[in-house]
Amino acid sequence: MIVDDSAVARAALSRMVAESGRYRVAGMCASASEALVLLRQTSVELLLLDIEMPRTSGLAALPDLLRAARGAKVLIVSGSAADGAAHAVEALALGAADTLVKPGAATMGTRFADTLLAKLDGLTEAEAIAVPVSRAWTRPAYPFDVVAIGASTGGIHALTSVLRAIPETMQRPIVVTQHLPSSFSTFFADQITTASGRVCTVASECTRLLPGQIVVAPGDAHVVARSLGDGTAALRLSREPATTGNLPAVDPMFASLAAIYRERLLAVVLSGMGRDGLDGARQVRASGGTVVVQDRASSVVWGMPGAVAGEGLAHAVLSPDQIAGFITANGRP
Repeated sequence: MIVDDSAVARAALSRMVAESGRYRVAGMCASASEALVLLRQTSVELLLLDIEMPRTSGLAALPDLLRAARGAKVLIVSGSAADGAAHAVEALALGAADTLVKPGAATMGTRFADTLLAKLDGLTEAEAIAVPVSRAWTRPAYPFDVVAIGASTGGIHALTSVLRAIPETMQRPIVVTQHLPSSFSTFFADQITTASGRVCTVASECTRLLPGQIVVAPGDAHVVARSLGDGTAALRLSREPATTGNLPAVDPMFASLAAIYRERLLAVVLSGMGRDGLDGARQVRASGGTVVVQDRASSVVWGMPGAVAGEGLAHAVLSPDQIAGFITANGRP
């Protein structure tokens, strides 16, 4: 379904989708209210949503559209989703699967069509992963001193849900690597601060891990932990190529924290495409740490958590609410 107040944009998007031969346009709407009516009659898998629309904006309507769409994935396609735009981060926190900057009608050509279809393909890619682990806790419970969270597509909404549910009494530092453009970093940290009620900062060189604080990787560097010699660590920034090609990448964060905190580390993998976090999870397990991943049902894309679970590295496969409960209980089932 395409929801955009511009007739030109609706026609162009519809043509791109239909000409791919991979998707069928189930409906086109000029407003969010029209979309809500149509969704009562039509089932869709994907919804392309503009932000700037008269009467009700795409952001204001997003929660209602997600409920009405019954599991459909929402891709924001809007000029307001430009790099650095607070609207894009807000949409992702509200539950949008991904964002894409919509160019002007004159430049909405083949290159944009290829990018759009790549986004849709990624969101609909089937994940046939056998999971050799039950939801039951599979190891003795060790308390942890640091929480490291990795995420990508769909991860901001899951991360926000997790952090919002953790009470202030849980004071372990939390380190986050979320695949995002560099220009999103400040807005992302502000969004996390608002959602969690904790101070969230973008990591810089030699950022010390402090109780009660959340630190997020900048969009142009990995965070890599270095021991301070007293059982704690500081974060350094690295731009060495990761095997997955991601920058920032989850793997170096997991691996470096595992080398310092060992069994005192909890590593969490949330929704995301690809396999980033898999190698790092292996090193967390080898060091005696704990690995928890988001379940398939609640993930927008079960690529990253599914890869870890599929290799038998997850001690538990949980929903975001359950992950929050686990963190709150400090690793005790």
